[in-house]
Amino acid sequence: MQLNMTNTPDNNSPRIIKKYPNRRLYDTAISSYITLDDVKSLVRDNVKFYIQDAKTGEDITRSILLQIILEQEAAGEPIFSSEVLAQLIRFYGDTLQGILANYFERSLGLFSKQQEDARAKMYNPISFMTDIAEQNITLWKDMQESFFRATLPTKSVDSLKDTKKNSVVDEDKPAKSS
Repeated sequence: MQLNMTNTPDNNSPRIIKKYPNRRLYDTAISSYITLDDVKSLVRDNVKFYIQDAKTGEDITRSILLQIILEQEAAGEPIFSSEVLAQLIRFYGDTLQGILANYFERSLGLFSKQQEDARAKMYNPISFMTDIAEQNITLWKDMQESFFRATLPTKSVDSLKDTKKNSVVDEDKPAKSS
């Protein structure tokens, strides 16, 4: 049976999926039980949803998404090597944990946008690659600044910016001879 996975009464509000003690998932938007594969389809289709424990009302979306990732990692070509997973574990409890979460969110968002752009711009690869390079440089600069802000006192970061601005040579003025 093919489920209608995109239509909801209000496309702006997230769909509510309830997980019952028997481990079954019930999609309230379509009044039907669904599987983890159906949840994966919702993710791929960019449908907003959250998963709620039917007994406690607790939001368990993250744990269900992690379960899907675990199944995907075990089933085929994994995205995360053992070394990458070990590095991720090392970040938990670290002072930079929040920065890493923000970095992942922004990087994956940019990567997804670049994938969409790639599909749309296959006819002009040079322009596409230039756009990607510029976006990556901007993201890298922003993340570097966030890192410095998190690790250095504010005054130090601002003085680094001032030093950087003052070290730029104005191309319209002749260079001073020493």
